[in-house]
Amino acid sequence: MAQSITIVGGGLAGLTLGIGLRQLDVPVLIHEAGTYPRHRVCGEFISGRGQTTLARLGLDVLLGRAGAVSAKTAAFFTATKATAPRPLPSAAICLSRFTLDAILAEKFRELGGELIADQRFVGNFGEGIVRATGRHAQTEKNGVRWFGLKIHGRNLALAADLEMHVSAQGYVGLCKINGGEVNICGLFRKQTNETGPPKNWRERLYGQPGSPLHERLVSAEFDEGSFCAIAGLSLQPQRAIARTEICVGDAITMIPPVTGNGMSMAFESAGLAIAPLADWSRGGLTWDETRQKIARQCDAAFARRLAWAKWLQRILLKPALQNPFIALAAHNNKFWRLAFEHTR
Repeated sequence: MAQSITIVGGGLAGLTLGIGLRQLDVPVLIHEAGTYPRHRVCGEFISGRGQTTLARLGLDVLLGRAGAVSAKTAAFFTATKATAPRPLPSAAICLSRFTLDAILAEKFRELGGELIADQRFVGNFGEGIVRATGRHAQTEKNGVRWFGLKIHGRNLALAADLEMHVSAQGYVGLCKINGGEVNICGLFRKQTNETGPPKNWRERLYGQPGSPLHERLVSAEFDEGSFCAIAGLSLQPQRAIARTEICVGDAITMIPPVTGNGMSMAFESAGLAIAPLADWSRGGLTWDETRQKIARQCDAAFARRLAWAKWLQRILLKPALQNPFIALAAHNNKFWRLAFEHTR
């Protein structure tokens, strides 16, 4: 008889892993501290190899039925410069987390998985328990604190399916999602010794008056119920093999959101963990052998893109380099493709 597996965290990685294991008849229990449906700070943009995992598990059909939107073009903006809309090397899938988490949770339950929601896991991580608890918390590094904001809007005319707006404080991504809405998600840095009155979310997301971003958002209609925020983000790449637990998704590491690859990595890491965990469940591997196998596969899959993403983010966050980057991306086809392909 197969041994049961407990997954702590019912986000993208945890639910996808649970679905994959249930398709192999492995008993699975997922603990999730939150409820469904729910809004999350997320780019809501699935780009890269994670789509292969979704297709292999038959989940791409579910996303299509839920109204997922295909993103085929992208454009970059500063306050004064912009690229023309350019084709993405491969199309992305855009769907709100409010919808996506709910349909994945429903699918997991349909397959016979046990899902305990709205209840935090209490216990120790050990054999048979997988960590899918999301991002590592980091209050500050070198005097800087990172935080994210997200809200959905309407009445937004975008130049491309995905728009990335960069500034001295961070960046804001806009993409078309299901229901005719646009997801507006930003990552910002704040100096820990910053003084003056705190800015509200509108001031942060709107950007500099007169900028293309500000012009987009000043006349938008917002779904206030979709607003959410998260603070203490760690953007330092981590290696899975250094962890003493089996981890998937952001519990391994978080890729800079500017790449639009975080959701894909969640699906990919879950996909890589399915077969080794099923093997452990049936007695084919020890738990430590399973951990090492999953970790090596994840590190091999993600190491290069994490290195490229770190380099790309450093460029985009240096005000003096932002306009030159935009100019290069606008006129150099090879650079445009490399920037996307090497971070996926």
